[in-house]
Amino acid sequence: MQCRAFSIALAGICFLLGMQHALAAEQPIRVGVTASLTGDFAELGRDQLTGIQMWADDLNARGALLGRKVEIVHYDDASDAEKSAALYERLISQDGVDLLLGPYSSSLTLAASRVAERHNFPMVATGASSETIWDQGFSNTFQIDAPAGDYMKLPLGLANDKGLKRIALVYADPEFPREVAEGAREMAASHGMQIVFDEAYPQENLEFTGIAGRLKAASPDVVLGGTYFKDSVALVRAIRGAGFKPKIMVMTVGPAQEDFGRQLGDDANDVMGAIAWMRSGKMPLAYDFSFRYKEKYGHNAAVHAAYGYGGGQVLEAAVRLAGTLHRDAIREQLKTMKFRSLLGHYRVDEAGRQTAKETFVMQWQDGYRLLVMPEDIADSAIKY
Repeated sequence: MQCRAFSIALAGICFLLGMQHALAAEQPIRVGVTASLTGDFAELGRDQLTGIQMWADDLNARGALLGRKVEIVHYDDASDAEKSAALYERLISQDGVDLLLGPYSSSLTLAASRVAERHNFPMVATGASSETIWDQGFSNTFQIDAPAGDYMKLPLGLANDKGLKRIALVYADPEFPREVAEGAREMAASHGMQIVFDEAYPQENLEFTGIAGRLKAASPDVVLGGTYFKDSVALVRAIRGAGFKPKIMVMTVGPAQEDFGRQLGDDANDVMGAIAWMRSGKMPLAYDFSFRYKEKYGHNAAVHAAYGYGGGQVLEAAVRLAGTLHRDAIREQLKTMKFRSLLGHYRVDEAGRQTAKETFVMQWQDGYRLLVMPEDIADSAIKY
């Protein structure tokens, strides 16, 4: 009688365990992220979130990740670092997400990285390039973008080849643009170039008449801008309005957006963008993604959509290689794996800092955005 009762109890336990396993398999893997849907970074944050969602949709259409569908849990961080940090705390402590992707911008990622580190929770940084994040000595934030200091490498190489030695630096005051400028200073010095203008401005500033006048007076051959979107449009408009045309003008972030050309019209022509990704007929992954993105959403993919999609791919690869959702196993894969995503090569150092990501240069030509560097995959020659 006792044996029979024990057998029944054991069968019941096995049944319950089996049910729990089945229910767990039916539950989606929840990926947490905050997105700048309002505030200064709204356009870029929306693009990035759309790329993340497209990655999840594609993954779910292919089948599953560890036998489970993927669900994106997201909140609007309003482009605010403190709010983003509080929301990452909520995603981890209250929502109990399984995986993390980082927010847009270096300043928000810096705040989010501290939350991830406190919880020992690995996070793929989908839109950040500031060295400050990876100088903290943390072990849970993994970069997919190129370091900010590398962004002007190709434009300054071009200027040096053309014998252009007078350089102007104009940049917003957050971490990313400042580090773009710092990297440009170091590279300009290595080329024997002269910095004839070097000025920072508040991120929210959209009045550049004074800066444009001082730029013109300095008479640089090359203007390099560490910018976002709204400020890049306003800065180029002011430079054109001052009647100044440098031989080379390169900005970060802004020129890669379609709205840059819409807002500036002919004034956008010849402006270059130092970027991390660009659609090109010579890059099949980028071209395929761009085609499917436009078919799905009705408009062209911006660079930050590629950030979101590529970040999802890196996270997915780490989970598949780990074969589990255990954080230690995923962290180890993110530290050691070599991978090529839509965004480009992924390989990081011990701190999680990117060591393999290439950069690109695009240019507005006759109303179109065209990839112009590196030359071997360029869609057009550079216009001066």
